[in-house]
Amino acid sequence: MTSRSPATLLLANGARFDGTSFGATGVATGEVCFNTGMTGYQEILTDPSYSGQLVTMTYPHIGNTGVNEEDVESDRIQVAGFIVRDGTVTPSSHRMTQTLPDYLAEAGIVGIQDIDTRMLVRMIRSEGAMNGIIFSGDNASGETSEDDLQTQLAAVPDMTGLDLASRVTCPKPYEWGAGAGKFRVVAYDFGIKYNIMRQLESHDCALTIVPAHTPAVEALALKPDGILLSNGPGDPAAVTPAITAVQDLLGKVPIFGICLGHQILALALGAATYKLPFGHRGLNHPVKNLATGKVEVTSQNHGFAVEEASLTGLGGVEVTHLNLNDNTVEGLSATGENAFSVQYHPEASPGPHDSRYLFGQFVEMMGG
Repeated sequence: MTSRSPATLLLANGARFDGTSFGATGVATGEVCFNTGMTGYQEILTDPSYSGQLVTMTYPHIGNTGVNEEDVESDRIQVAGFIVRDGTVTPSSHRMTQTLPDYLAEAGIVGIQDIDTRMLVRMIRSEGAMNGIIFSGDNASGETSEDDLQTQLAAVPDMTGLDLASRVTCPKPYEWGAGAGKFRVVAYDFGIKYNIMRQLESHDCALTIVPAHTPAVEALALKPDGILLSNGPGDPAAVTPAITAVQDLLGKVPIFGICLGHQILALALGAATYKLPFGHRGLNHPVKNLATGKVEVTSQNHGFAVEEASLTGLGGVEVTHLNLNDNTVEGLSATGENAFSVQYHPEASPGPHDSRYLFGQFVEMMGG
């Protein structure tokens, strides 16, 4: 069991939160964001879309069921740091193989607990997302001055203009699973979650995963029936090689975009994206399907969105889904290009399964 030591979270606005360490000790920097999910912390920790971020959980008790070898969404922890109110060190679950603080410490992930996460989240909601720094251990006991830490914090880059997909993507193409299926899907890895691949495999798809900056000619050489544009971190407008590749793929093969992939598809079609004040991250975001009128409860994790006004005048492009909390674009379709996308996560993990029909829609498009 990991021991606790003093820890502090400093924000770019000068706010300071003193608590105790949770996981590894040391220094961690990144954009402070929050997730409102009551469950799924292990999936959240391993989601590549959180690269470069200090994730705050709004639910107070985190770690109740420990961690296991199955509930991961990538091959490692992806968050830059972890912030909780009360980290559980005595979990209970028959599936558990390790406690959460030991899991974090083993991976070298710096965390903090015993702070007022409600105050922190209210601050982010009112002032917008901002960078922060967690320091613990020797740093918290005074061996590193607060001025030095503020200097480190000032050097943390803003998410706008940051291509983080290049950081988390695979180094070379690979086959997922058995490599067999009725449909051959080439999936662009901008930070792809395991459950996206599991869902496609369950829909009789054979998957080849390719790096984020793969040119269209190389993707088409694999003779795909469809292209999947995955989720991922950072600013979509900064992933310029992928935008160019999608422009070259449009009209040649069916395309399905998820989260960052949705934004990259929109940019390839000529639309624009922008940074949200504090993003959408949680398991219960209501989204309206404009075609059916039904409301889906969705899992979300993004800090950027597609600008609805920029879609006006783009021939054959229409908004298909809207967020009912703030009316942001949650889905679009380019019928003439045989392409569609959603901002949220139909694969969930964690989250509800309301939107898994979209994988079937993609398969129908490939079969049609």
